Amino acid sequence: MKIGILTNEYPPHVYGGAGVSVEYLTDELCKLDQGRHSVKVLCFGDQKEQRDNLSVSGVNPALEFHTVDPRHHKFLETMLNDLVMAGELSDVDIVHCHTWYSHLAGMLVKQLLQIPMVLTTHSLEPHRPWKVEQLGTAYHASSWVERTAYQNADGVVAVSQAMKEDVHKLYGVPLERIGIIHNGINLDQYQPTCDPQVLDQYGIDRQLPYVLFVGRITRQKGIIHLVNTIRFIDPGGQIVLCAGAPDTKEIGEEMEQAVDAARKQTTNPIVWIPEMLTKEAIVALYSQASVFVCPSVYEPFGIINLEAMACETPVVASKVGGIPEVVIPDQTGLLVAIDPRSETDMEPADPQRFSEDLAAAINRLLRAPEASRAMGKRARKRVEAHFSWASIAAKTLGFYQQTLTSRGSKT
Repeated sequence: MKIGILTNEYPPHVYGGAGVSVEYLTDELCKLDQGRHSVKVLCFGDQKEQRDNLSVSGVNPALEFHTVDPRHHKFLETMLNDLVMAGELSDVDIVHCHTWYSHLAGMLVKQLLQIPMVLTTHSLEPHRPWKVEQLGTAYHASSWVERTAYQNADGVVAVSQAMKEDVHKLYGVPLERIGIIHNGINLDQYQPTCDPQVLDQYGIDRQLPYVLFVGRITRQKGIIHLVNTIRFIDPGGQIVLCAGAPDTKEIGEEMEQAVDAARKQTTNPIVWIPEMLTKEAIVALYSQASVFVCPSVYEPFGIINLEAMACETPVVASKVGGIPEVVIPDQTGLLVAIDPRSETDMEPADPQRFSEDLAAAINRLLRAPEASRAMGKRARKRVEAHFSWASIAAKTLGFYQQTLTSRGSKT
């Protein structure tokens, strides 16, 4: 099979779970059936790679243009990149798009090449209303692109049961066109790794247990809620925040203010690492943490939890989206319920209650280190049993074949 992959993120330009998913899925698709399938990747950036059955080309059109509202620029730049993608892709049997950033290109390729289009639900715009802060009214345009793509998709890969229900409910995609295929984890790269020198490098006290967060500074990841939780965490530990790349200047400033306030309200050291770390450093931080916290208010799947679990670290996470399909309460971690404002705005209706409940779960694990370590061991075993990328790639190829067969029967 000749497979076309369209994506915003691809190494080395990866900043979120969608990029991680595309990276490992592509690699494993190339290995299936002794490498008999070819994969062409078009992405945003300056990437250029050709090896065996994999071709990678970044698009970065040099066109300067003006927008009346500066917040519209990113959306229109994305549309420009998509037009370039649509003109460059050829000789593929199926096109697979990741996030709304590539959806216009996918819809055009579907028509230009007369091939089926598959989408993966890494997130859905209606559940991310805070994007208005970044895009202004272009958020309504990105939502329109996404909705139109789902209504024209030949097949949809939902990364969780929750996402399958959302795609059907929000966009009316027939259930028979939606397949559930979880994201996965590279078990060789993510495994328990003790490296105290990494702790020294970032000013983390070797003698104190620490609570870890890894993620971007964005409303979706709930980082502000976690910072507001710190004052309720038992004394005697430390909090490590690997948090950078704020979505907007405003949320970056809000984060700084929240951290400053938290430092005045706790005796626990707060270590804030604002830059993107290497994979090796992140693995070492996961492995030596007492608790990993994922306070997301919206999380279609949550690869970040798999990364921590693969490093034998128990997880405290929000009970939203696909997370309950990954973290098993009292077995591999603890889940904290969110009482959302509405069906689409998943911010907690009572933020302090959410922060207090997060702290209660964190404290429970910190107070029982032996039980927490046992949870971490079970977490690794769960990841090994259910979330390898090799099996996920095989399921994805099967979904492609099913989609091609179904489309052929309709024409």
